[in-house]
Amino acid sequence: MIPPAILKSVRYLSLAALIVLVAVSCSAPPPKPKAAYQDPATEPRYVHAVEKLTTLARDATAYLKDNKKDEAAALITEGQPLINQVLAVPRPPLAAMEAASDLDDLYARMLLSNGHYGWARILFQKNQARWKNWQPQTEDTARRRKLAADGIAECDKKILQQ
Repeated sequence: MIPPAILKSVRYLSLAALIVLVAVSCSAPPPKPKAAYQDPATEPRYVHAVEKLTTLARDATAYLKDNKKDEAAALITEGQPLINQVLAVPRPPLAAMEAASDLDDLYARMLLSNGHYGWARILFQKNQARWKNWQPQTEDTARRRKLAADGIAECDKKILQQ
């Protein structure tokens, strides 16, 4: 016969083992290793969108120079969703900012020529803010900021003449 003291200690050990087993089985699985951060601006789809936006801005400018306003307007309209796409990444590259800026500038100039001064001013302001906050500042960013400021001044002049 087994002494009662030993039976009591076996029960407590069994109970302790059961508690440990339940506690271990309830714990969360180990964390998964984090995947390396991949900049979305390096993905092929993003690069293609920037290239397409650049092409649209260049072609729209050419149409406008040839006085084909409807064709230019169609390309500008086509480019609006691309602007949103390329600027949605955390740190858009310079090429994306330039392409978006060029299309917005062209759109603002078309609006200005059509008498939509308030809308044109908004687009010029957006470009001015874009290049005011861009780092590092270069001669090109200063030139683009000045173009936007000149556009704002032209809008203000037209608004006051009304």
